[in-house]
Amino acid sequence: MKIKEIKKILKAEMLICSKSKMDMAVIGAGSADIMSDVLSAVSEYALLLTGLTDESVIRTAKIAGVRAVAFVRGKKPETRVIELAKNYNLPLLVTEYSLFVASGRLYINGLRGLDGSW
Repeated sequence: MKIKEIKKILKAEMLICSKSKMDMAVIGAGSADIMSDVLSAVSEYALLLTGLTDESVIRTAKIAGVRAVAFVRGKKPETRVIELAKNYNLPLLVTEYSLFVASGRLYINGLRGLDGSW
């Protein structure tokens, strides 16, 4: 699924994303608020959905090879977090949906989890 499709499904605001990245595909998605879970379960080229908005999310996403991060419940990270994501060229989205609803909306539209539920 392409990032522009994710934006539409989640009715999300793009905080960071170049035009070229809007057509970039993700292979699946994972939802977590505990960053050690991301390192053990989220796959490279995936979308990470989270309610955390601190720098650890961006740093963990970079290490894990995450393609984009979607913040849920309308939470927006501080400027320093956005700047760090810009340095990594990591697309950031913000959706008003809860973590559960955002994950469900993506799932029913064809984006699968990273647990083999293809």
